[in-house]
Amino acid sequence: MVEKAAFEKLYRTYYMRVYSYVMALAGKTHMAEEITQETFYKAFTTNASFRGDSNAMTWLCAIARNLFIDEMRRQSKSAESIPPDADADSGVNIEREVEDKDTSYQIHQALHELEEPYRKVFELRIFGEMSFREISEICGKTESWARVTYHRAKLKLMERMDIHETQL
Repeated sequence: MVEKAAFEKLYRTYYMRVYSYVMALAGKTHMAEEITQETFYKAFTTNASFRGDSNAMTWLCAIARNLFIDEMRRQSKSAESIPPDADADSGVNIEREVEDKDTSYQIHQALHELEEPYRKVFELRIFGEMSFREISEICGKTESWARVTYHRAKLKLMERMDIHETQL
């Protein structure tokens, strides 16, 4: 169990970065908030404390990633038992969340079509606001690999955006 003072410092230092990482994974604010909170709770209460083999950010992102995967599995199982029209009237107004729906759709479509590892590296860099060093640690690769992969992802995404614009 991490000491309270050490935990508070860890929380203050890494909360926004972990939240950004989870947001890149989840794409939903509420889910990202929940998983981020659960990540820090698990880090605080776990008996398998941080060993120091990697940096704290990598450790927290590993916890967050595992929690995200668990949540996706839970949702997948519950979605199988819910009728298709059950959340049709969820009250969420997408138009309020996205100012320019067409542009947002095009960006998400192009990003969705981007193959791995390009998509993951791009999301970590842009949405997760992570350094190339952090990305390399999360992916288990070199910093040079992270830089090159990000650059290629950006080029592929721009290329796909041009393709989508000409199709409209």
